[in-house]
Amino acid sequence: MYNINKSFFLASPLEQFEIIPILPIELFGFNISITNASLFLMLSVALSIFWSSLVIYNNRLVPKNWQSVKEIFYDTTLTLVQDNLGKKGYAYFPFIFTIFTIILYCNLIGMVPYSFTVTSHIAFTFSLALSIYIGINIIGFRTHGIKFFTIFLPKGVPLFIVPLVVAIEFVSYIVKVFTISIRLFANMTSGHTLLKIIAGFVWTMISIGGIFLYLQIIPLILLLALVGLEIGIALLQAYVFTLLTCIYLNDVLEMH
Repeated sequence: MYNINKSFFLASPLEQFEIIPILPIELFGFNISITNASLFLMLSVALSIFWSSLVIYNNRLVPKNWQSVKEIFYDTTLTLVQDNLGKKGYAYFPFIFTIFTIILYCNLIGMVPYSFTVTSHIAFTFSLALSIYIGINIIGFRTHGIKFFTIFLPKGVPLFIVPLVVAIEFVSYIVKVFTISIRLFANMTSGHTLLKIIAGFVWTMISIGGIFLYLQIIPLILLLALVGLEIGIALLQAYVFTLLTCIYLNDVLEMH
């Protein structure tokens, strides 16, 4: 029992973020193995499609619980699009709603014990943010042409500080892709790490027994509170990522 408890206690809270190959595959010298990260990402996409299909094909005038939840997510995303993009944002609603649901499923699935949180890896969040960033810039070029570069030069700027303003605007524009990805990654990683630490502490007190068996109720209550908080953060971070996407998209559509 001592060896089991000791190994559990010494286990790093960061081990839950380790990417493990499940099905090793190498093609033309490239490693395209299926890992736990890719598996749970595919699971998140599959669940999102499955849930949407249930709502579409089992649509009721008086919605049941699952349909009501899906309609809440739908209305939330639609409100984001209307408030930040207006009527011109309706064309991008399917894209924005897809981003919201996939990130939300990735966050929530990561709350299940022995699962994997895809959004806890900067490689995923940055790749997603970068692809969205590139797509938004393509939309900007298609909409405004060469005038798109005026986004780096606000109106009414005195001529003698134009180079400085352009440099500042360019850096702040590039930084967006980092801020949106690091925000999601940092929040999910820190939350799951804290949960692992508190859970290990509770397990250690239970294993020791004696008076500690009665004292473990305090960290156990804290753990349950943190689980509820982490679920709220999972919802909030999906919302924030989608909100920032809408804001960045509006910037390239409206310009200065």
